[in-house]
Amino acid sequence: MDGWLGRRFPIAALAWQNLTRQRARSVLAMAGITIGVLAIASLGMFGATLELSFQQSFQDSASSVFVTPGEDLEADAFEPEQVAAVERYADAPVYPVKFGSANVTAVGGTDQVGLRSLSDPGEFTAAERGRIPDAWRSGVLVGNTLADDLDVRVGDSLRVDGRTFRVVAVLEPDGQASLLSTENAVLLPERRMQSTDVGQVIVRADSPPAAFELAERLRTELNDRKVRYDVQDFEAAIQQFNEQIGLIRTFLIGVGAISLLVAAVSILNVMLMSTIERKGEIGVLRAVGYYKRDILRLMLTEAALLGLLGATIGLGLSVLMGMVINQQLLGDPLAFTGAAVTSTVQGFLFGTIASLLSGVYPAWKAANARPVEALRD
Repeated sequence: MDGWLGRRFPIAALAWQNLTRQRARSVLAMAGITIGVLAIASLGMFGATLELSFQQSFQDSASSVFVTPGEDLEADAFEPEQVAAVERYADAPVYPVKFGSANVTAVGGTDQVGLRSLSDPGEFTAAERGRIPDAWRSGVLVGNTLADDLDVRVGDSLRVDGRTFRVVAVLEPDGQASLLSTENAVLLPERRMQSTDVGQVIVRADSPPAAFELAERLRTELNDRKVRYDVQDFEAAIQQFNEQIGLIRTFLIGVGAISLLVAAVSILNVMLMSTIERKGEIGVLRAVGYYKRDILRLMLTEAALLGLLGATIGLGLSVLMGMVINQQLLGDPLAFTGAAVTSTVQGFLFGTIASLLSGVYPAWKAANARPVEALRD
């Protein structure tokens, strides 16, 4: 391999030979580049993965529009014709949510809790135990915290204001992006709900951008000079998060860039020391016919090899680090986003270019050394 490399790329072969003569120094220089590339790439991937994790967690919320009674509405709940107005302008699935309260009695005691009722609760929550029926006409769904407080299990009986129901499911705890507050609530089928107060209407769009556009249309169509409908979406929250995650990613990449700068200074030091120690060797090369540009190419090739090897190792470690981050935040080690791949490529390029730039001054200094003075030293 060395013979083939020497015949095809004599400068590269000589540069590699020079680096292997001082292995400890070369390894330390490459380690600095590796750490810098690892810092830039892994921190950039962490920011990108954190952003994707947030988007996945809040996908349902960000794709939904919430309509509640506005400050100028005379009542605290919507009438059927007001719900129909939302449906008329929504052009998307609409889920009116009825609210109420009741005394709930179970084995563990009695408590005053909130009641919820909507047509398809499986769109907004999931069962931790039991199952939410597809055609839900009987039985109740119990919030996680309330089930623990009242010692309720699937199949138990529950009395709601004197009426007896069977528990068909205990719901999962509310997450950050929960659209319904179910922790301390009981969900009833619509025909079992005595209250007719629609306190909230949820409209489900296909995507967050569609939800933002829908919310603006509902505000325009449903309200004139009075705010009878309070239309809320997550556009402002998403924009604020994107700004914050952008600052975090910039800070993380900045930290990696500082590490890479330190590594570049280390390579500069290594190349300068190499230039001083090899003054006689450089003088011999000039004496046997090497031009200044040949010495320049040789020294730059050494710097480039240090950077290329260090950046390649850093790239491999970054991918492994990214797989760990993806597994922890997304549950899929191979869920690399475009931004994560971009951060990895940037780290590799920055590491290689920083190494090459660090070798420019030592290479220029070596190329401009006078052969006679170099041989005398």
